[in-house]
Amino acid sequence: MSVEVFLDDTPGELRAVVRRDGHFQHLLIENEGDDPQTRLGARSVARVRQSAPGLKGAFVDLGAGGEAFLSLRGGTSAPMGAKVEVEVVAEQRAGKAPAVRWIGPGSGEPRLLAPAPTLMETLARLAPGAAPVTGKAAIEAGWQAVEESSAPVPIPGGTVAVERTRAMVTVDIDLNSHDMGRGRERDAANRRGLLEAARAIQLRRWGGLVAIDLIGAGHDGAAVLKAAKAAFGDDPRIAFGPVNRFGVLQLVLPWELTPLEEVLYRQPNLQAFWPRQAAQEAARRIKFELLSDTTRARITLRCPDEVARLAAPLVARLGPRAHLRADDGLRIGEHVIEAE
Repeated sequence: MSVEVFLDDTPGELRAVVRRDGHFQHLLIENEGDDPQTRLGARSVARVRQSAPGLKGAFVDLGAGGEAFLSLRGGTSAPMGAKVEVEVVAEQRAGKAPAVRWIGPGSGEPRLLAPAPTLMETLARLAPGAAPVTGKAAIEAGWQAVEESSAPVPIPGGTVAVERTRAMVTVDIDLNSHDMGRGRERDAANRRGLLEAARAIQLRRWGGLVAIDLIGAGHDGAAVLKAAKAAFGDDPRIAFGPVNRFGVLQLVLPWELTPLEEVLYRQPNLQAFWPRQAAQEAARRIKFELLSDTTRARITLRCPDEVARLAAPLVARLGPRAHLRADDGLRIGEHVIEAE
């Protein structure tokens, strides 16, 4: 198995991409504006703000404006005002606060005790020993990974459609009509579809309930379960269900990171950038142009005024060749490069 790692260090954001056997698998993003107390793996002292017995948990204050939901199991009690030590196990998503797990009683004011693993530490765990590629190639790999994350997934003789709603992730594995009646082709396509679905879900940083509509019916349940475990891994937190009589396999994946589309886009369905992310992309685009042409004395990027104001401190760190110009004739996410 070939593993490639790309590392783009643009002012304001560190971005890493892992590609295995020619397919993007992980896209890691560490933004300077992130709240350190709500990142996956961060440990804090929190104060119980509100009990939620109906949800079997409580809402807690992490300090510095951060909030989270604490799940309580096994008779653990956390009355309002109690101090507890917690660890983030799932970042915020779809308007939901981060989820934290109970470590034990805490003391003192709400505060960060230990930061989350850094992007570089996570990268070393995912791709040990791989030397990162930097520069233009790393920027391009990041763009390609984002593009691939929202594209249909092809498989030999068919396609895999992966979509997310607020309640669940749905996967539809389809085979070309002329192969539908051939058992060998159907089973091979289902195995490949499970692999591609697992990779797509991981790249998009999704979790929760997953329903996979397999090709055909009358499946060998044990064989499908073996293929699903090979595709999604042996994480003990993953719960696999049987294949039902409609040919649908269900499983539950742990939520961990904020979904990629929620990090990047204010309107995921339209792929409209958040202003902050549009500013970050403006800085990244200028950096790419600076690396592409070292002979130009000045590279200017025109973008909307709101984006220009947010991007200005980032672009200033790129050096004297990099410049911004406000142009309210453009929409957020649009830009024009001018080289002089």
